Amino acid sequence: MNFTDRFKGFQKTAQLWDFNAIETLPQFTIPFVDLNYNPERNHKKLRLGKWIEIFTAFQLQQIEGIKIIAENLQVKNNKQTIGEIDVLLLQQEQSIHLEIAYKFYLYDDTKEYDHHLDYWIGPNRTDSLTLKLKKLTNKQLPLLLQPETQPALKRLGLNSNDIKQFVNFKAQLFVPYHKRTIVFKALNKDCIQGFYIHFNQIEILKKYHFYIPIKLDWLVEPQLNVKWLNFNDAVTAIGMFMDKKQSPLCWLKDENNQLTKCFVTWW
Repeated sequence: MNFTDRFKGFQKTAQLWDFNAIETLPQFTIPFVDLNYNPERNHKKLRLGKWIEIFTAFQLQQIEGIKIIAENLQVKNNKQTIGEIDVLLLQQEQSIHLEIAYKFYLYDDTKEYDHHLDYWIGPNRTDSLTLKLKKLTNKQLPLLLQPETQPALKRLGLNSNDIKQFVNFKAQLFVPYHKRTIVFKALNKDCIQGFYIHFNQIEILKKYHFYIPIKLDWLVEPQLNVKWLNFNDAVTAIGMFMDKKQSPLCWLKDENNQLTKCFVTWW
């Protein structure tokens, strides 16, 4: 894969909710940019989250009427960093604080939850949508108003009282193999990209060929021109992830060359 494929997949990912479906976190919608992305320098060691920020900034830079004022603005108390503001920008004359998120969530039907948003968890059960929303609401967005942030804003010619706050929150959602119909309330069902299945049930997929992309390529839409694994080789490779309690994303190809995405879970 290359960064053109990754940027294209990133752009095609839907926002997790419409503008104000989650009341305290209005979405900032960024128009599709009809350009290929080529990295200016070697960033091979950057994690996926950093590439999401780079891709978002690249989009913003192409939009008439938008000017980026600061990216990854670190806020410190004495010498200790207490947080970071993702993007400060001007749209026309309006100053905006934008927090960026891109997540992969699986609908966990292995237990009962109190709220419909609680069912969406990370592939390795180490994070969840609810936790991320709490972090945005209670930490990341309020950082703008903290006393420690005001000197940095002043140097940029900004006043926190004049800044509007938004998120740009995209996600790929995956539903259980045996339960494809999920009731959506606040979330955007266009985010569904495939299903997930427990490793113990992988025999169900024995008619498929597999490809296991690296994490940066989780953004990419499945394509045929990759080195596919037969079922037995795929089981061996996926078993190594299971031993480390990691749930890999796989591309699946059926006998008609139809492609889909699938997580294989260890839990």
